[in-house]
Amino acid sequence: MRGSLLVDNIGELVTNSPGGDGPLGIRRDAALLVEDGQVAWVGPARDAPAADRRIDAEGGAVLPGFVDSHAHLVFAGDRAAEFAARMAGEPYTGGGIRTTVGATRAASDDELRATVRRLRGEAMRQGTTTIEIKSGYGLTVADEARSLRIAAEFTEDTTFLGAHVVPAEYADRPDDYVGMVCGPMLAAAAPYARWIDVFCERGAFDVDHARAILACGQAVGLGVRVHANQLGPGPGVQLGVELGAASVDHCTHLTDADVDALASTGTTWVSGFEPTTVATLLPGAEFSTRSPYPDARRLLDAGATVALATDCNPGSSYTSSMPFCVALAVREMRMTPAEAVWAATAGGAAALRRTDVGRLARGARADLMILDAPSHLHLAYRPGVPLIRQVLHNGVPQCRP
Repeated sequence: MRGSLLVDNIGELVTNSPGGDGPLGIRRDAALLVEDGQVAWVGPARDAPAADRRIDAEGGAVLPGFVDSHAHLVFAGDRAAEFAARMAGEPYTGGGIRTTVGATRAASDDELRATVRRLRGEAMRQGTTTIEIKSGYGLTVADEARSLRIAAEFTEDTTFLGAHVVPAEYADRPDDYVGMVCGPMLAAAAPYARWIDVFCERGAFDVDHARAILACGQAVGLGVRVHANQLGPGPGVQLGVELGAASVDHCTHLTDADVDALASTGTTWVSGFEPTTVATLLPGAEFSTRSPYPDARRLLDAGATVALATDCNPGSSYTSSMPFCVALAVREMRMTPAEAVWAATAGGAAALRRTDVGRLARGARADLMILDAPSHLHLAYRPGVPLIRQVLHNGVPQCRP
């Protein structure tokens, strides 16, 4: 859609940029101009330039689109019975991943594509304009490559997670599986991937295997991400910091040394970033597994950079809703509403090392949401209520929820 677009009559504009109030860079009585898919101007409504078209925010808050930096959308099958068993008291061990692997291998490309399209649409309707998508439910050379090829149809942030778990056929030969991940699987997956990830956890990959796999990914130009410290204390966080990972994800069980290591990587995020290792917290997983929630307050008070993401997957966090994760973070993880909104937008962008999303300032991508509420506070204040009135992606209005 060509031409300029003015968004005005905004109750509260969250910019995540200098020039506004507080950590969210809030502006009031503001307007925003979009041209060629980018934010071209932000300023007082009284000074708004003429535009070809106009969207009346009707007094609603305008925020950057959510940046969901951790999602597993390429899969087949259903694990609702597993969820019911956990709600009845069965502990979560991560073993159900292999159930999804079998269903995913058996599914056609079109079936996998339809699932990604459905979940991507759900997320967009709830304000998510940028999403990372992982592989990890194929665990063969062909299935990992096709998972990433399909994911790349929906996002530029694709992550190779061949090291999700050791598949059943390699259960007694983990070294052989690691060799395959580092060799033919990586070669087939890398053309479709921006990132490489490893589930460094008991029952998955130990620190030596994880380091070897991530180093191989780095050698072919992939950025590093790590699933770390979800099921208990472990070496994943320290490994991620050692390798300069963009993000370590879950961070449920942290030692003081882990917190210090994350904080030591810095918190810079204005118009650019230092290569921070972000602690990406996934409260949907704790909700769905009845596990302890991460202590976001501890990380924030130490000076670490925190992001929020959904971990959308069929087993341990089957939600595509970033508003739900924001509400959980405020209620269960001791974050303020402003911290949670920042973590779900600018924090997610930092976790993906993106400067074009997660903020609303001149030159940023025109990804934004308009709330049917006057303030960002309502995302946590009114949990479960569909508050997203309109979404713009690349400056183009999407279908209303």
